[in-house]
Amino acid sequence: MSNQREILIVEDNPADVRLMREALRSVHPPVSISVAVDGEEALQFLNRQGKHENAPRPRLIFLDFNLPKYDSKELLQQIKADPSLRLIPIAVLTTSNAERDVRDAYQRFANCYLNKAPDLDGFFRVIQAAAHFWLDVASVADDEGLE
Repeated sequence: MSNQREILIVEDNPADVRLMREALRSVHPPVSISVAVDGEEALQFLNRQGKHENAPRPRLIFLDFNLPKYDSKELLQQIKADPSLRLIPIAVLTTSNAERDVRDAYQRFANCYLNKAPDLDGFFRVIQAAAHFWLDVASVADDEGLE
C-alpha cells in the first residue's frame, strides 16, 4: 500500500475549500491537498491530462455533490466505472440529507455520504474524522498495478 497522503477536493465553493484546508491542517501526519473546482477539472486531474499531467494519485476524494458544469453524480459514476480510479475512496460531501441523494450516492458506489455540518466545529469534525478514517484506519487497496 502506498504511503501517499494526497487528498483531492472537488468543490466549487472557495469558502468551503478554505474551511476544508483549515480542517485538514490538523491531520497528522500531514496531508497534501489538491483542488478541482468542477467535475471536468477533476477528471483531468485524475486522468493526468493537460495542466495535471504530473498530478499525484489521491488516496481520498472529497466530492461536493452539487457541482457546476459536470454533474457530480455522473462524475462519481464515471470514476467508479474506471478500473484505474475505482479503488480511490470517495467521500460525498453535501448539505442535503434527502434520502434520494443518499441513495443516489451509494448506488453510484460512493464510499461514504457526509453532511456539511452547519456549524464550524461540526464541519471540522466531519472532515477530520473522514480523513482520519480513510487515511489511517481503513485498509485501502493500492491501485498502482492498475495504471
